[in-house]
Amino acid sequence: MEKEINIHVKVWRQKGPKAKGKFETYHLDRISGDTSFLEMLDILNEQLVSKGQEPIAFDNDCREGICGMCSLYINGHPHGPDNLITTCQLHMRHFKDGETITIEPWRSAAFPVIRDLMVDRRAFDKIIQAGGYVSVNTGGVPDANTIPIPKPVADEAMDAASCIGCGACVAACKNGSAMLFVSAKVSQLALLPQGKIESKTRAKAMIAQMDALGFGNCTNTRACELECPKGVSISHIARLNREFLKAKLSN
Repeated sequence: MEKEINIHVKVWRQKGPKAKGKFETYHLDRISGDTSFLEMLDILNEQLVSKGQEPIAFDNDCREGICGMCSLYINGHPHGPDNLITTCQLHMRHFKDGETITIEPWRSAAFPVIRDLMVDRRAFDKIIQAGGYVSVNTGGVPDANTIPIPKPVADEAMDAASCIGCGACVAACKNGSAMLFVSAKVSQLALLPQGKIESKTRAKAMIAQMDALGFGNCTNTRACELECPKGVSISHIARLNREFLKAKLSN
């Protein structure tokens, strides 16, 4: 017999970026333990709409742990209490009967609230635009499979590339730093031959953009690594610092 629980959901409600927000509490009965967290919010919204109330705004897309859109701060943890999963992969079996679940948006000056639980994460796009790309001559690019790359290097680059840009690292950091995100995007290119073209400018440009957008400084508390749903290592931050230093020295 599947587990069913009754819960209280304490949700941050905010009508717009400049509006004053507040928590509102709702009650849900007989929620199956097999229900995903976002499905639970769908059920809650159906109840609110049936009562003529405003549904809760929250981001979601693939619901397969790939897109990173399901950015919710749940009971003090980005993406909830379970490790190495996104909110859409979290199920209600992780909560107790009668529990009050507190849900908030990411808290960062660089991620202003759009409405309720939705935040504007375009700052990440601007960081990528500053240097998270490679230059190629169309038609003259060798097939990637023909370029010999040692497996340990390829594996490390893939570890960095697993970052989905959800922003959990920023939400977990007491300083609101985006260093784990930036370092992952720098590492995935710096480790591969295709990324060498911009290697002298990439880290410097992306860090400058990160600072300009209002993200905080890294103080190596490792909260970002702990809460990252893809387990991206802070060892990439060390590489980012090295790439930044090399860029400064080369200039």
